[in-house]
Amino acid sequence: MATATTMRPLVSLALPQEGAARLATQLFLAIAGTLLLTLSAKTKVVLGPVDISMQTLAVLLIAAAFGLRLGVATLLLYMAEGAMGFPVFQGTPEKGIGLAYMVGPTGGYLAGFVVMAAIVGWAADRGWDRHPIKLFNAMLVAEVVMMAMGFAWLALLIGPEKSWQFGVVPFIVGDLIKVALAASLVPAVWSLLKRS
Repeated sequence: MATATTMRPLVSLALPQEGAARLATQLFLAIAGTLLLTLSAKTKVVLGPVDISMQTLAVLLIAAAFGLRLGVATLLLYMAEGAMGFPVFQGTPEKGIGLAYMVGPTGGYLAGFVVMAAIVGWAADRGWDRHPIKLFNAMLVAEVVMMAMGFAWLALLIGPEKSWQFGVVPFIVGDLIKVALAASLVPAVWSLLKRS
């Protein structure tokens, strides 16, 4: 049976055990995570008819490395920054800012990012981040839930057929690639750490 030490997420290796130093390190990591999320939102890869951001990859990696609590806290901080009007999302400031942007067409996907982080963080807290197949399965579930939430919200705004056609289908291949990449990277880091 695995010990509690082996069941902690990757970031636990860098965290002080207790006190103000631990809290300060967690705050620093959460802020760094929101910067990574912002950068990933603005980084686009053209794959077919749509530009695909690297944001889901960043969410998956943050959640797997940070675990449930810090991963979700990081995503909530990111959402708070967006709600306050900072241009942290993919379409900001061009397509609006703040809460008005967040309840627009991408609102379901943004909420889905938090749920995605919770699912993957939960899996990481249980040691699944050391096993590519287990981590891939958890990330795939998280991806499906996030896409379902995005689809459902978009369907309310533009109808189910258009929502499926423009909000899901163009992203399937790219998101599967990002899930596979994230599910490979985190266990690879654990393997390297075991060797050193």
